[in-house]
Amino acid sequence: MAEKKTKKIKTEKKAVEHTPGKLNVYDLKGEVSGELDLPESFKSELRPDVIRRAVTAIEANARQPYAPSPTAGMRHSVETWGKGRGVSRVQRLMGASTAAQSPNNVGGRRAHPPKVEKDLGKKINKKELMFAKLSALRATSEPSLVKARGHKFKEELTVPVVVKDDFESVKTTRDAVEALSSIGVYDDVERAINGKNIRAGRGKMRGRRYRIPRSLLIVVSKECGASKSFRNLPGVDVATPTALNASLLAPGGAPGRLMLISEGALQTLGGWKR
Repeated sequence: MAEKKTKKIKTEKKAVEHTPGKLNVYDLKGEVSGELDLPESFKSELRPDVIRRAVTAIEANARQPYAPSPTAGMRHSVETWGKGRGVSRVQRLMGASTAAQSPNNVGGRRAHPPKVEKDLGKKINKKELMFAKLSALRATSEPSLVKARGHKFKEELTVPVVVKDDFESVKTTRDAVEALSSIGVYDDVERAINGKNIRAGRGKMRGRRYRIPRSLLIVVSKECGASKSFRNLPGVDVATPTALNASLLAPGGAPGRLMLISEGALQTLGGWKR
């Protein structure tokens, strides 16, 4: 019997056409509605060391000074027995044998407590801060760096993800979720939701019980409805171009954050120079 010859039909996926140096513009349904040139501000030199130094300075300057009360552990009437009784010569409560006030005693003062007059900040030049911001901006346009940070998004998307200005009119979180899902970046928000865990250490008792991974950075041209609709999503930050800094663009000093930006905000960033 003659063997039947079966024809193998090759199914080839059409690759999404993308011109180097160009960014696709997406609408709220996730469809490509046009192309834009990558602004010159995204073409600065990539310097991870400068970015990390700037982020360290920004976070250090944001710290709030703290210290215990000057009289903490010293609100006692105490005396010392001196030597000759076979016990340590620490201060003890008047009329009792309970040790108090000394740094090595339960309930005593701290030996070298933190003080509010200590300067916790770090100095950094303005030009270096600007260079770090432009360098971190360059990293947001490198897909390999964005993936290395762990962000999840559709392979065919160009980064940073540019959306039409209609995006700024989104008023509810429900509409925001639908828009992000259509564009193809909502998987990164789910990564932040699933990555939420309880903090290790005393911080869980001090109002910062949970740690949440950083997700999208959404940049809008001005304060609008989108600012309120996206801020409820875990790990998502919303900022205007004037509020951007190296800490927002590269959290923890690791460059390559996934950024979603409107056309108007991109035009503003295009005028940045070192």
